[in-house]
Amino acid sequence: MLECVGVNPWVVERRRHTFRHREAAWDVNAHPDGRDMTTFHFGSQSEGTTTPGLQSDTDMLYTRNNVNIMFSWADWQQGELNFLMVRKEDTPPQHYLLQLISPAVPQPATNLNLPDFVTDSQGRVFYSNMAVVRWWAAGLGDSHIRHGPSNSGREDWDSVEAFHCTTFPPEIMSWFMKMQNGYWPSQETLQAARMCGCFLVPVGHHGSVNESIEWRITPNLIERLLMFSLNMVPIKCLVVLKMLKKQEFVKYIHCANCKFTSFHCKTALFFTLNRTLPTIWTKSRLIECIVRCLQTILEFLNKGKYPHFIVEEVDLFDGKVCRECQLSLEQAIQGMIQDDMHVLFRLESDGLGQRLNMALSHEVRPYPGDDVNAGICGNLAKDMFKAYLEHLHLVCRRLCNNEEADVVTSLNNEINTLESLALNASTTQYDKNYIKFMVKSLMSVKASVISSSCIQSGQPLPQGIWQLYGESLDTDVASSKLKLASMHYCRGELQRAASVLNEVEFDLDASVEPVCGCGIVPYDNKLCKAFCEYTIQNNSHEQLAKKLAICVRFLREEKFCAPRILWCEMYRAIGDDVDHIDLRERALMDCAEVDVQPFLLYLQYLTYRGLGLRHRQLEAFDGLKDIVRFKVNQLYHRWTVFNLLGHCFELEGNVEVALDIYNISVEDMPRNNAANWHKQRLERMLNNNY
Repeated sequence: MLECVGVNPWVVERRRHTFRHREAAWDVNAHPDGRDMTTFHFGSQSEGTTTPGLQSDTDMLYTRNNVNIMFSWADWQQGELNFLMVRKEDTPPQHYLLQLISPAVPQPATNLNLPDFVTDSQGRVFYSNMAVVRWWAAGLGDSHIRHGPSNSGREDWDSVEAFHCTTFPPEIMSWFMKMQNGYWPSQETLQAARMCGCFLVPVGHHGSVNESIEWRITPNLIERLLMFSLNMVPIKCLVVLKMLKKQEFVKYIHCANCKFTSFHCKTALFFTLNRTLPTIWTKSRLIECIVRCLQTILEFLNKGKYPHFIVEEVDLFDGKVCRECQLSLEQAIQGMIQDDMHVLFRLESDGLGQRLNMALSHEVRPYPGDDVNAGICGNLAKDMFKAYLEHLHLVCRRLCNNEEADVVTSLNNEINTLESLALNASTTQYDKNYIKFMVKSLMSVKASVISSSCIQSGQPLPQGIWQLYGESLDTDVASSKLKLASMHYCRGELQRAASVLNEVEFDLDASVEPVCGCGIVPYDNKLCKAFCEYTIQNNSHEQLAKKLAICVRFLREEKFCAPRILWCEMYRAIGDDVDHIDLRERALMDCAEVDVQPFLLYLQYLTYRGLGLRHRQLEAFDGLKDIVRFKVNQLYHRWTVFNLLGHCFELEGNVEVALDIYNISVEDMPRNNAANWHKQRLERMLNNNY
């Protein structure tokens, strides 16, 4: 039954590959920007141990590589920012203090009065874990959310800044010795784990006198390696434990501050695997494996201590589950086991209980598993490209804001840097896939920027421009082609524009899915079924690009390649609008962005109008009206589409209807909306006529 909801080998592998690609996007993007960082995704989403019904968070950890963490004085590095891991007598298990060491000589920094540092009575200088919190709070304002070491602006996203420590402290080294005698993990896995290192994350032990300057050791990379070494039976076992935790365990956690987490479930699985013969972990004995994991949890509940699998001194009950809730949960789990695990037939997550009941009664299952798996694959494909597009826009903004070089030179430098990075021996295939997408996308921007400059100055296009356009046309199914068609239109080459638009129209079949990296989520965000089914069998970047329609984006530097109505989108703030924008809106204020399908129809309307093909012009006009009438909630940039439709009504001579549409646009998005400019313009026009 679990195979039907994404707990099968190929969906698990798809999840893992997707998040490794997302990591590559972060890492590659950091290099040209001068940031030496490495990013990791951890947790259920990246491990493949979740289902749609579990609604797992996304966990990201990033580490600055230009910080040297010393476990001993032999680790000191000249010229680096050095921190020595220090423990005091009262430092809790799993925690360390980070003492600042001079970059010039291997000596402690003393009595420094610096922000984010704390000096103790002996003059030693320690780095405060609150420095990270203050940085995030300043950037996110009221949307800042903190959970333990995590800081983010979204409830479903945990972001942790950490320092990587290549030398294992004693509490982790002892784990390697202990694991020599267990059934699991294998010696090969343990050998690989020795290369992982660990992280120091910015959170102190609750109630500690030094809580604000303590950093917690966390072996996330080892834990991820352990998860990646498992076959499907332990993975299914863990997913069921999480379902039980979400639906059943929570009923017996009475205290508001108590929480039994997915990490408790994972830890129970690890201990059970270590203690149990490998022959037990077979598909036919899945229920027995689940029971054995529950018995491990019972053992810890009975003792009143829940040890960390790797850092044994740590009690996972401490600060998480009080003794009263432990006893209540112990009684509940005992009842589940004594009842022969009939609780599984009551599981509501992903309809698993209903599926089990129908399987026993030999009825046809109520929902096809392939639909769920296809939906998971579709979402993963779309989310991967969303991450790519977010980084693409960050790069473009950085290049356009470069005061030391013009945009074309900056684009050339960026492309050359990325192509050189792709040739580096240490560059992974995940990195190369992202680099390939970025290079093609930046070539499209470069071609458009050069063309815009030529149109503005009335100069002919340079000879190499067509090669640039040609190499960038397959970034997706339509966006680069639409920018080419728009350039032809703006140059008055209407027949060429019409030819490209006809090609785009042919390619936009029912299996094409729109995608954007702007951060906006359409009201109707249901994925196209045909696209989801396509992604089950086709997962390469080249194959996915054929079925994704990326929203068309014009930077200000490209504006002469865009229809003039879109220029207003690049300067849409009016009055004090600029004082009322969030971080996402701020990133979009200097560009125009529009969904592919409506932009295709708008360009067709303009092009066929110029060619005198009234019948084709009206077909495009009717198509644009239908999108606004029936599909507006599926759009990423519906306000822009309202404005395009309003402009078509203007060109049809129906100014009153155009004004009504601009008013609708403003009602939907009152501020930072170009419709405000259009309203003022039309209102002046109507007043002058009267």
